Amino acid sequence: MPEKTFKLYPLLSPLSFLYGIITETRNILFNWGILPAEEYPVPVISVGNLSIGGTGKTPHTEYLVRLLKSTYRVGILSRGYKRRTKGFLLAGDNDTARTIGDEPYQMKRKFPDILVAVDSNRRRGIRNMLALPADRRPDVILLDDAFQHRYVTPSLSILLTDYNRLFYQDRLLPSGFLRESKTNMRRADVIIVSKCEAGLHPIDFRIIENEMKLLPFQHLYFTRIAYGETAPLFPAHTGEAGNDPAAGDEVLLLAGIASPTLFVKEAERRFKKVVPLIFPDHHTFDKQDIRKIKETFARLDSPDKFILVTEKDAVRLLHNPLVSDDWKRVIYYLPITIDFCTETPLSFDNCIKNHIITFQRSKIFH
Repeated sequence: MPEKTFKLYPLLSPLSFLYGIITETRNILFNWGILPAEEYPVPVISVGNLSIGGTGKTPHTEYLVRLLKSTYRVGILSRGYKRRTKGFLLAGDNDTARTIGDEPYQMKRKFPDILVAVDSNRRRGIRNMLALPADRRPDVILLDDAFQHRYVTPSLSILLTDYNRLFYQDRLLPSGFLRESKTNMRRADVIIVSKCEAGLHPIDFRIIENEMKLLPFQHLYFTRIAYGETAPLFPAHTGEAGNDPAAGDEVLLLAGIASPTLFVKEAERRFKKVVPLIFPDHHTFDKQDIRKIKETFARLDSPDKFILVTEKDAVRLLHNPLVSDDWKRVIYYLPITIDFCTETPLSFDNCIKNHIITFQRSKIFH
């Protein structure tokens, strides 16, 4: 297995110890029923992680949407991080990344027929979704980034962990990146090791499985990021199709995501010269950022030069009034999906579908 390293801060271990006491006390209160957790009459599938930072929750949630939307009315509930609105909000045609958050807007833009809602109070959000008229009410609700939201008891919990930062090698904040103790992986029904590298061998997967010490009911899967073809962010401004980015072009890379390494590597594999500009996760591009981007782009030598952004950055730039018309013809984004590494997706697909069928039968019986 390739050696993986990531930065830890052992001198902050005393603070991590105190943080661990707080988070474990909270979990114990939920486990004992002192703090209330709510269940619901429809399948609620949570997609989350133990760590801060990007593990690929959005593309995995989108995979679930594609899997289920032809059979069920699917609803997505997200916190709507960094949105400029409050309370419960159903995504509509006029919403943008500013009103519902970048990730919910990305999913609504991809799946316009899917119910997408945002609310920092997940219990209130689910209640409001289930209070919709029967022809709009979701049959299945997907919770984005809700592993630590213990006030909701999901019917199925999916836990993601980055191959390059596996939870059992990590530490609690602030000496590491874990939001809660690694022992809480026991709450997960499905664990997915995401962002796996190419060239892994069966022994590599078995080592990870052994290190995780899975419980009998837990299922383990391995996925990798799959990149699609570059697409124009503003198709009406790009002109002829022949102007799409080609291998010999120079590219200014913009990334405002938690883990941009794979995105940068993919761009370097595709294009002659790549100049990365890295911003914080969920970054909103202001006048100073746009000025910096313009200056950097102007310094690129080639007449065949483009700006390439992530999908998440694309939705933040789409309605940004600072993006001028002359820029719109050169801004492209790189769509991503997921692939399963060790088997066809059939095993995972059946796991999800069987859960929903079993849940529905159980509700009918009771």
